[in-house]
Amino acid sequence: MALRHRRTRELLSAHSERAHPSGCCDCSVTVTLVVSEAIAETLREIASLKVETAGVLQVSVLSSGGGVRLIAQRLSLVPEGAYSRRESNGLRISADGYVPFLSNAETANATCIWMHTHPGLGASPRPSDHDIQVDAAIAPVFRLRTGSSYYGAIIVSPGHDGLAFTGHFDQDGDSVPIDRIWEVGSRFRLTHSIDNSEADLTAAFDRNVRAFGPAIQRTLADLSVAIVGCGGTGSAVAEQLVRLGVRRLRLIDPDLLSDSNITRVYGSSAADVGRPKVDVLRDHLTRIRPDIRCDTERSMITVRTTARRLADCDIAFGCTDDNAGRLVLSRLATYLLLPVVDIGVLLSSAEGGSLTGIDARVTLLVPGSACLVCRGRVDLRRAAAELLTPDERTRLADEGYAPALGNVEPAVISFTSLVGAVAVSELLERLIGFGPAPRPSEILVRYHDREISTNIALPNAGHYCDQSSGKWGLADAEPFLEQIWQA
Repeated sequence: MALRHRRTRELLSAHSERAHPSGCCDCSVTVTLVVSEAIAETLREIASLKVETAGVLQVSVLSSGGGVRLIAQRLSLVPEGAYSRRESNGLRISADGYVPFLSNAETANATCIWMHTHPGLGASPRPSDHDIQVDAAIAPVFRLRTGSSYYGAIIVSPGHDGLAFTGHFDQDGDSVPIDRIWEVGSRFRLTHSIDNSEADLTAAFDRNVRAFGPAIQRTLADLSVAIVGCGGTGSAVAEQLVRLGVRRLRLIDPDLLSDSNITRVYGSSAADVGRPKVDVLRDHLTRIRPDIRCDTERSMITVRTTARRLADCDIAFGCTDDNAGRLVLSRLATYLLLPVVDIGVLLSSAEGGSLTGIDARVTLLVPGSACLVCRGRVDLRRAAAELLTPDERTRLADEGYAPALGNVEPAVISFTSLVGAVAVSELLERLIGFGPAPRPSEILVRYHDREISTNIALPNAGHYCDQSSGKWGLADAEPFLEQIWQA
């Protein structure tokens, strides 16, 4: 715990020294509050009331090279009986209106953020002199009662397109603004503090802006996106994202480019054989947009340190074909409230090489939807075998306990590109909202039959992805994601 706090203090200090216009792609540290759709909807509802409303956000705190993320576990509103004054321009609350929430946070090893509203369309969410005095008075109480060295406060008002807000996050005298609220659920919404300036849009994205407007274009520019797996599907996804205007990517893949990869990996050539796939793809993407920030990691998502680095991403595309990696991605979607777009392609062929089936899947993993385990999209025995060392696998296979791992599957660029386009289009739909509701959480493409179908699946009762499990937003659990790591 002390190490985590020290790392966050270093990030807070760096944050306080910089100017950070929203949408700017640089190495500045940002503070992001991540909330589920249910919490965001509650914030919108109470902001629309005619009187001020207060509550406590219980959050996990994660720090990484990309900043600090406050991942909301729950929002507890002050009960009506605890208000001694509640008007459109002020409120007064007794201690028993919030202290019980602090005790709950201490039990959960969480941090609390004080939240209240400034009601009225057009109202300013900037703190008044009285708000500043209240902050100074209750911050020591919050720290004492939660056992956390952190404290934060946020003010929300109704905005023309959702919420308007300001906020700050503190530790041991270091106070920095909360820059962004990232809402994940059936819709994705990125809201910047009203104190952040808007980034200029370049003429290169004029056609995009004509299609979905400047706000979505700015959101794309500000998103941090992870691509897990940089082969045929991952490279197709990455190129489309960059051409759409995404400027911050993290590429993860352990493999070197082979001769057979050239037929599918965008930007590759014969001269790249033997190079890490992540480097080949990074070089290609930076030729398209030299101003992007593209971090690479030649590793697997089943490595703890690699999975942990996804903490500073807003969304991840799962383009890996291993079952063990999908298990990690599923947990990231629950514990970090990190939306995951998981992609699968299966080409079936008869002896002699004739295609008999072209099947693709795009699954959205967000709070409230079933994980890949609940959906039966992961072979747990194969996942366990994939995590074994070669010697362990051979020994267990000899004893009849280890399943044979799959052979190299057929792959064709037109089909990997097809499913990549479906996956990227789903991100756009979640940002724009052009599709019908309720939104499906999975799209199935049976191209050989020219059929597309969708479905909605809910978590199995009591499973970690089910809200009743208490795992949503449990980002700082130990061990990470509450699973055993091989490395």
